[in-house]
Amino acid sequence: MEQIFDGLGVSGGIGFGIAHIRESGVCEINEYCIPNDHIDGELVRLENALEKSRDQLAKLRQKANQLPPAAAEELGFLLDAHLHMLKGSRLVRGVNQHIRDYKINAEAALQHVLDEISEGFKALDDAYIASRQSDVHQVAARVMRNLCEEPHQPFNDLPDNSVIIAEELTPADTALMNPKTVAGFTTVLGGPESHTAIMARALGLPAVLGAAGVIGAINTGDTVIIDGDAGRVVVNPSDKTRSFYQRRAIENEEKKKRLAYLKDREALTKDGVRVTLKANMELPVEIDNIINNGAEGVGLLRSEFMYMNRDSLPDEHVQYNTFKELLERLDGKPLTVRTLDIGGDKTAKSLIEDFGNSICSPLGMRGIRLSLNRPDILETQYRALLRAGQHGPVKILLPMVTSINDVRQARLFLQQIADKMRAEGMDIPDPLPPLGAMIEVPGAALSADALARVCDFFAIGSNDLTMYTLATDRADEQVAHLFDPLHPAVLRLIQFTTQAALRNNIPVSLCGEMAGNPRFTALLLGLGIRDLSMSATNIPKIKQRILEMAEQSAVQRANIIMDQTDSGRIAMLLDDFSDRGGF
Repeated sequence: MEQIFDGLGVSGGIGFGIAHIRESGVCEINEYCIPNDHIDGELVRLENALEKSRDQLAKLRQKANQLPPAAAEELGFLLDAHLHMLKGSRLVRGVNQHIRDYKINAEAALQHVLDEISEGFKALDDAYIASRQSDVHQVAARVMRNLCEEPHQPFNDLPDNSVIIAEELTPADTALMNPKTVAGFTTVLGGPESHTAIMARALGLPAVLGAAGVIGAINTGDTVIIDGDAGRVVVNPSDKTRSFYQRRAIENEEKKKRLAYLKDREALTKDGVRVTLKANMELPVEIDNIINNGAEGVGLLRSEFMYMNRDSLPDEHVQYNTFKELLERLDGKPLTVRTLDIGGDKTAKSLIEDFGNSICSPLGMRGIRLSLNRPDILETQYRALLRAGQHGPVKILLPMVTSINDVRQARLFLQQIADKMRAEGMDIPDPLPPLGAMIEVPGAALSADALARVCDFFAIGSNDLTMYTLATDRADEQVAHLFDPLHPAVLRLIQFTTQAALRNNIPVSLCGEMAGNPRFTALLLGLGIRDLSMSATNIPKIKQRILEMAEQSAVQRANIIMDQTDSGRIAMLLDDFSDRGGF
């Protein structure tokens, strides 16, 4: 029977396929002894995994409230029971005791206690009580997963047209998906501006996040339609529904073909103002798509893809070869590489051991902070980029900048590395590649005039700028409605940054998700931005929007908008301008 689930459409398109349930698998468990002086640390590691498990269940409990009343009540009782098991239950007490008494690692202790509890259940002559064994196993599997920090198995050997159904997916998970075999995915948790969503858009995978109820309601083998435009998941569709979505898919393809003729046209407004359109890049596999959509270069290469899904740090050779191959494919067009920005929902196993939870926090050890703290990592990236600069124009972008000292230290270190490489007899660009700052925190935007004096260019990251300005977690579907790039405070920070760059005669671009949404194009041009970087698939429709509008009219409308104090009024003024064609 047909079922429909609504969520957040985060990556457009229609995906048809067969459900592949991403089970919460448990990693391989190896038992080993813990030295006496490391026992307390092992107990802390266990508590961190328990806390993470409780947080995950609390999020699921919130999502359960969106289900129909009967289903919400039933699932709520189950999740409450799971939460109870994570707070002083026999399971938790037993694992703590095993770590202390037997001096073994937490994973092995958890497995021993689980085996003991399972044996106890088997001895009970009560079908209902014995059935609770599955609940204990589910809770233990969640804790084990968080202990191992290996949430799921890779997406290897999937049949064609697989639709991934999961509780939650990380950007690293999404990076493993092959668009040739995966038709789309949906999750219970996740927000529209999360890096998982950005990765889905980059790969062209239809995706719906925050779809309450999909886990448990969908079975492996079910036919599933992912409507990434409307944020809808249809399970076992009727013939009528299937025909409707097949027509929608055909219409989407026809729209793409109609826009393909714009590939080689310049992005000129009706009154002759030139706008540069570049692509954001998550993974090297996107390069064909970037070229085919007529990008004028890569405005943001998120280099953290090289650090995810691996146990060790990528060396200079690996990074150099990646940059070199991309520059050769770009054939003279610029490549802007953001130095390592692991953190938040983008994690790297090789760094968690050094920085712990701080590297996972949006306010912790990440971006330029991490790079300056670990100069060996920054040196490797600098060396790879300087070598690659012999094969095409490279620009270096520093993330999470908050002060001029961040840039000064990074520039001094770049010069030192360059001097060392020249002393080694290596050929590197002269002058050195431009060094710029991501403007993605309010402190950087408000210091833009000072930063402009020590930077060669700015790149405004509207995603994080919105998140930090509004104190809204971009990956949390429960507060997704509060993530508003049209908030007056966000717009004023973008305006302030742009004006500071123009006053100081340095280039400024915007590379957040605002850049790829035609709704915002007129406003960004009106604020003075002439360089936009976005998901490659959005370039044709942004170019079409620019060709339709007059820059002078966009400036006039932006001036009116910047006098407003209410985001609802701003949205109305902007949408009215778009509806009238930007004249």
